[in-house]
Parts: sequence; structure tokens; C-alpha cells
Amino acid sequence: MFIARVTGNITATQKVSEMNGQTLFIVEPLRVDEKSGDALKGTGRTFIAVDTVGAGEGETVLIVQGSSARFTEKTKPLPIDCAIVGIVDNVRVGGRDLFKAEDAS
Repeated sequence: MFIARVTGNITATQKVSEMNGQTLFIVEPLRVDEKSGDALKGTGRTFIAVDTVGAGEGETVLIVQGSSARFTEKTKPLPIDCAIVGIVDNVRVGGRDLFKAEDAS
């Protein structure tokens, strides 16, 4: 499981029928800034993830990859390897808040 930020969306008019109606987002995994240790920063990698929780662009989310992406009722029949499974409210490391959703808006 990874923390990621939703950076965009994908529209695909031609796709396998199982994917019809699925919301596809571009997500960038985040990590703790190794220099300051007091912020999250992007890894520079991006993935396409199916949204299972009603996330939106700019939100910080939890993603799963590989076979774990197909462990929800909604994603079992989908040909995917990345899914958004949660929306992050707070990230706290070493007694410090690195992210609060209320501050991000």
C-alpha cells in the first residue's frame, strides 16, 4: 500500500467492457522528504489507478498495486493492477504531522 496524490484523470472511449463506468486517475506515489523529514514529496513516477472510493483530483489517497488491486468487490472482475482504496485525512510520522487534508484545501 502506498500514499499517492491524484494528479489528473484519463478518459478512454475504447476499452474492454469491464472497464465501462470506471473512473481512472493518474496518481503519483509520495514519500517522506529525506532531507527535511517534515513533508511528503512526489517520487516522479506515475500510475493509472481505478477509483473505488470517490476520490478527486488533488487529493492524497491510498493506492494498492498488483493482485491486491483486485481484492475489492468492485475491482474483482477488472483487468487492473492499481486501485485507489482510501482517501488520506492525516499523515503523522515521528510525532509530526506531515499532511492534513483540512490544510490541503
